[in-house]
Amino acid sequence: MPKRFEPHPGMPSQRQLRVGEQVRHALADILARGEIHDPVIEGHVITVPEVRMTPDLKLATALVMPLGGKDEAAVVEALNRLARAFRGALARRLRDMRSMPDIRFRLDDRFDAASHIDALLNDPRVKRDLIKPQTGE
Repeated sequence: MPKRFEPHPGMPSQRQLRVGEQVRHALADILARGEIHDPVIEGHVITVPEVRMTPDLKLATALVMPLGGKDEAAVVEALNRLARAFRGALARRLRDMRSMPDIRFRLDDRFDAASHIDALLNDPRVKRDLIKPQTGE
C-alpha cells in the first residue's frame, strides 16, 4: 500500500490551505463590494493576504491589513465586532462547506517583522560579523 504524505507537525494540510484560500477569496470579495456596512471599515481599503484554518476547520484566522496602515487597531476591532455578519455572508457564498468556521481577524504584521529583520541585517555591527575574514594565502 502506498504511503500517504504526512505534513510536518505544525504545517497546514492541503485541505486547510484549500479551505483557507476559499475563505480568503470570499472575505476579500465581501470587503471589496462593501457588503458589511460599518463606518470604520467603509472608510478603509482592507486587504486579506492570508486566512489560516485550524485542523478541524472550525476556526478561521484572517490576517488583514488596512492599506496605508492607518487606524489598524480600530479596523481590526470593527472586523472582530462584525465577525458574525461576515460568517453569515460567507455561508451564503460558500454553500459547499459542511459548516462555516468562526472567524477572527488579526493584523498582518509579517511585513513589519520582515522590515525589522532587514534593518538588523543592515546594521553595521551585524554586517561586520557577516563579512568573511581575508586569508593571507
